[in-house]
Amino acid sequence: MTDSLPPQSLKALKDAGVFEIAWPDGQTFRLPFKLVRCECPCASCVDEITGVRVLRAESIPDDIRPVELGYSGNYALKIVWSDSHASGIFTWDRLRRLCELTQK
Repeated sequence: MTDSLPPQSLKALKDAGVFEIAWPDGQTFRLPFKLVRCECPCASCVDEITGVRVLRAESIPDDIRPVELGYSGNYALKIVWSDSHASGIFTWDRLRRLCELTQK
């Protein structure tokens, strides 16, 4: 289970190439689409045994974008990407950590 509450607002700003995520604590962050795609936690992108990321960032197109967004329960975001990848589930905790890492 996750500790983070769902975002108050989550928008895919395709012209800017970012997700704009507003959290219940009042903070708003912008995450580049490519960064989120590169951080996919699925078994195709991260070795299930070792936990080592096997997805290479250079294999992701610079113009990657979401083509469909959906929710997985009340704990995560499901994204279908323009490169047809659709198996990653991004928990609110994971998205929040990515937001905070981009601000450092």
